[in-house]
Amino acid sequence: MSGKVILPHKHHTGDSQQIKEALPSADTIATVAEALKQLGDPSRLRIFWLLCHTEECVADIAEYMEMSSPAVSHHLRFLKTAGLVTSRREGKEMLYKSADSDLAAELHLIIERIAEISCPS
Repeated sequence: MSGKVILPHKHHTGDSQQIKEALPSADTIATVAEALKQLGDPSRLRIFWLLCHTEECVADIAEYMEMSSPAVSHHLRFLKTAGLVTSRREGKEMLYKSADSDLAAELHLIIERIAEISCPS
């Protein structure tokens, strides 16, 4: 199979080959889709936003969210698997914060723009 793009219907005036070359890889799209999927849950979105501004343990996150610690832990597992949250151990506690990644930083900004909220001072 050749790399040349031959479309059955040409509805645009752009360069099909250039568009194909610029198309993100399936792996890149899968990573972004998974992150967006996890942030589609309101509780996870709130937890992620919180952790973009502070590093907290499960008990404190639960207090902020008015949720049980097991429920928060459940949501954190999804956020961590999606690469949006990281954790570190401090003594007996695990502390969570947003991942230091371009994806997490951009999603944080997008959330604030869409919701018309801003970072706490």
